[in-house]
Amino acid sequence: MKETDGPDRGSAIPSPEGHRFVPALGFAALTPLYDAVIAATMRESTFRRALLAQAAIANGHRVLDLGSGSGTFAILIGREVPGALVEGLDADPEMVEAARRKAALAGSGALFHLGDATRLPFADASFDRVVSSLFFHHLSPAGKRRAAAEIARVLRPGGELHVADWGAAPNLLMRSLFLAVQMLDGFENTRENVEGRLPELFAAAGLEGVASRLTLPTVFGALSLYRARRPFE
Repeated sequence: MKETDGPDRGSAIPSPEGHRFVPALGFAALTPLYDAVIAATMRESTFRRALLAQAAIANGHRVLDLGSGSGTFAILIGREVPGALVEGLDADPEMVEAARRKAALAGSGALFHLGDATRLPFADASFDRVVSSLFFHHLSPAGKRRAAAEIARVLRPGGELHVADWGAAPNLLMRSLFLAVQMLDGFENTRENVEGRLPELFAAAGLEGVASRLTLPTVFGALSLYRARRPFE
């Protein structure tokens, strides 16, 4: 799912809250193909396992998967850390329903909510971890900042943010491959990703210890893993 604050695009769909989003592959008709496309092109097992290891989720943690899509990562977290309370949030009703069906089939206790990343429907200091994969590049520059501020708000003191998303290209090949993503998701929405500015954005939201830990080459460019922490108060 990608959200948009800019002019309506032909495939933009109004959510129940009136916010507009663009389906994850650009068109609602392609949503059923999402899992297959990600598995085939994104080194999915590698980056999800790396993000899970980085997040160091423990039993008793409450975890929010922001932009949870079809629920793959939230269900993986619940399977690997059965004592964690895992919740996903996405603005695409079709994705939320797909995630709920997938969780039921897997016997997962993960919960999935329909909602907006820039107006999270959770109380302050609710989560020990917020994780997000392949989501931030869908947001407008303003949306990125509002989502980062909301993440900082719902994290508990000492709670951590862990993100897998497009980052600065380490070479010309990776930069060239990323043009395909920019053509689909928008050059303005993806500009701060390819400029390597997500850490700057997270720090501006009040998070600390912001760092990029790993970059993985994919067929669409460089995928980076980021981490940050809400300061203790």
